[in-house]
Amino acid sequence: MIETLSPAMEVDKRIVAFLQSQTVLTLATCTDGIPYCATCFYAYSEKYNSLIFKSSPETLHVVQGLENDKVAGSVLPDKLITGKVKGIQFSGSFVRATDPELPDLQKVYYKKYPFAMAIGGELWAVKLTRIKFTDNTLGFGKKLLWEAK
Repeated sequence: MIETLSPAMEVDKRIVAFLQSQTVLTLATCTDGIPYCATCFYAYSEKYNSLIFKSSPETLHVVQGLENDKVAGSVLPDKLITGKVKGIQFSGSFVRATDPELPDLQKVYYKKYPFAMAIGGELWAVKLTRIKFTDNTLGFGKKLLWEAK
């Protein structure tokens, strides 16, 4: 059963809580027919409905994301529990974290990962356009779907 959330509505608080409680996303990119996946530590910005991560500009997922900004990915729980399936599948646009959003995105990311200030790389974001949240603790096969206008 899929519960579709109105695009005019904010992202469901259950989705927000899940995204804020997890740490790793899988990001899928593709250019010239060559797909690639990367795993990254992320932080979720509720204000910008974006997943923020830090990576070097030379990495394949950043190079591909800059060439083709249409990306997808997933977030699974940091600890999997059999029978309590939860997870996010997402689509969005790959963007470089720049002004005027950069200070807000830095605050969110470095609050969650203060050690990352000492690590090289730049902040990037996926501005979410579609989120499908599966949460079997809400009932078997329960899915919440949010899409941007």
